[in-house]
Amino acid sequence: MRRADRLFQIVQYLRGGRLVTAAQLADRLEVTTRTVYRDVADLIGSGVPIEGEAGVGYLMRDGYDLPPLMFTKDEIVALVAGARMIRAWGGAEMGRAAEEALVKIESVLPDEARLRAARVKIDAFSVFAMDEAMRMLVDRLEAACDQQIKLALGYSDAEGEVTQRDIRPLGLLFWGRTWTLAAYCEKRQDFRMFRLDRMDHVEERGPFKDEKGKTYRDFFARKRPEM
Repeated sequence: MRRADRLFQIVQYLRGGRLVTAAQLADRLEVTTRTVYRDVADLIGSGVPIEGEAGVGYLMRDGYDLPPLMFTKDEIVALVAGARMIRAWGGAEMGRAAEEALVKIESVLPDEARLRAARVKIDAFSVFAMDEAMRMLVDRLEAACDQQIKLALGYSDAEGEVTQRDIRPLGLLFWGRTWTLAAYCEKRQDFRMFRLDRMDHVEERGPFKDEKGKTYRDFFARKRPEM
């Protein structure tokens, strides 16, 4: 669950003046109590009228409503343009989700902001090989990165030689025409980037946990100067 969604859920659970403990919130949200303490402190700091303390419980008096969703004009342009780009070049589920997100956002925008969203003159079209199979692969690899699932795949290098790789998928990178997967390669014992259009028979190999020197942050620390 994204942190923004988690904060929203905490507010919902505390509505109505009921005392709710951090342990109960942690159980519902599937996080640690320490995470709940931090999230509640951030909500209080942002002005949400939550009462209580760690070890006792929290409550929120009746009458509090979340503030309406507001964006600046520049933020609206960025959201609309980004959604259209994902629709053109992203995964199949990503594209549908981007469209649905825009509908939800527009439904809560004031009239002037909604009209600004409709006037955005930025569009994107896929003229490259983004067929349905490639779009589904993008979705599948994004899910593997998010859920930290090891993958086994066949991979063709620039000369067409195919090798078998066991990798830890870390993140997807789009270069304006080609998608690549940033990963930690178990065979090479190092970070590698794999072009999606050179992959074959991708298979899941079970979960992995972050290890020092093998994370997405470590990848960028190493590769950013080259990129």
